[in-house]
Amino acid sequence: MSKSIPKIQKYMTPHPHTIGKEQKLSIAHEFMSKHQIRHLPVLDGGKLVGILTDRDLRLVESFKDVDPKKLNVEDAMTQTSYTVSPDAPLNEVAAEMAEHKYGSAVVMQSNQVVGIFTTVDAMRALSELLETRLTH
Repeated sequence: MSKSIPKIQKYMTPHPHTIGKEQKLSIAHEFMSKHQIRHLPVLDGGKLVGILTDRDLRLVESFKDVDPKKLNVEDAMTQTSYTVSPDAPLNEVAAEMAEHKYGSAVVMQSNQVVGIFTTVDAMRALSELLETRLTH
């Protein structure tokens, strides 16, 4: 008897932290450090317009003459985000993330950010699935 493939909503981080595109990079950096996160969906008036990663921040902050207190999040964010619905099958999302080397998938429902699925979430899912499906 085979089990059905779980949906992404089972393993996503619900209600993720987000940031406005007009916020300064220094605020984003502090926020990510404080909450120990590496991906921030970027919003404009509640609408998803991109994603800011810790890698984006480090790259921009490494440029000479860049002041993170003066640059906005939109100056460093990636404008296209990989988005999925909460009902997306885990295997399809994981395959897409691996193929394109995405660090996260923003989970959207009714044009609202409802979750985020990161590589850390993927490792938790893998661990749980290996434990429950291979040891029982």
